[in-house]
Amino acid sequence: PKPILYSYFRSSCSWRVRIALALKGIDYETVPINLIKDGGQQFSKEFQTLNPMKQVPALRIDGLIIGQSLAIIDYLEETRPTPPLLPQDPKKRASVREISNLIASGIQPLQNLSVLKQVGQENQLTWAQKVIASGFTALEQILQKTAGKYCVGDEVSVADLCLVPQVANAERFKVDLTPYPTISHINKTLLTLEAFQVSHPCRQPDTPPELRA
Repeated sequence: PKPILYSYFRSSCSWRVRIALALKGIDYETVPINLIKDGGQQFSKEFQTLNPMKQVPALRIDGLIIGQSLAIIDYLEETRPTPPLLPQDPKKRASVREISNLIASGIQPLQNLSVLKQVGQENQLTWAQKVIASGFTALEQILQKTAGKYCVGDEVSVADLCLVPQVANAERFKVDLTPYPTISHINKTLLTLEAFQVSHPCRQPDTPPELRA
């Protein structure tokens, strides 16, 4: 059976996995989980049995159900290693993991929907801008040392899969990207690649008509 991705078009964590699936040429089916509708479909009993964390993405593949985007990408990398999303060199590999974790643990969760609900409607924009700017300041410094064409050298890696969706979040929250030229340049380059285009939030089965490209 085809792998099934439980995804929300706008979820940056789901987008990371969609890019990995596209790069590795894995044909899959999407089951949309709307994070807004019905008070959030991720809170339904059915979905909770799939992912007790009540978050997207979740991937059903090879008889497994895996939650957490980086765990999913690791599994795909280990079972379907071509093309590789981790460099051979351990030092470069460490850089890829550092950047991926900086985004996946240090930026994205702090501006996630569940956290924004806690800070209150009137504070959401300033809160999101502050946490993204703080993370991007660190990320820009790191990328100035590691970047080639992409985040780490000239091969697409897991770090790039994390970067592009996070820049999209930054744009959505109207973060000024002028102080981050390296981030902006890598992002632009990556968005020209087919895997990043087909996986884009504006091209998903659950993308609302007004946001489609």
